[in-house]
Amino acid sequence: MAYLRGLLSAVAALLIAILGPPILLVLRNANTSKATGMVAFLVFSPLSGVLAIVFFALFFAASRLNSKSLRILLFWTPVTFVSTLGFGFLALFAYAWLHSPRG
Repeated sequence: MAYLRGLLSAVAALLIAILGPPILLVLRNANTSKATGMVAFLVFSPLSGVLAIVFFALFFAASRLNSKSLRILLFWTPVTFVSTLGFGFLALFAYAWLHSPRG
């Protein structure tokens, strides 16, 4: 079970680090007329690595709490939500890519 919690912590931390900053930047600049084509490069910024490490440490520490209610509130709920949302986005993009016309 410890391996599963560690794996879920890593997946959720990576999804937050990869999808978090670009989504926040797009939402912040949604009402301006500037182009946001550089948003894709935020994935490769050092901020993403730092965010992944910090969120992994937080989720892994929360997964080892003794209180069951705190563990559910601080680990299972955010990790399940982020993983579901992240895999949903990835599935949506894969579906759109597979069904887009080529040529």
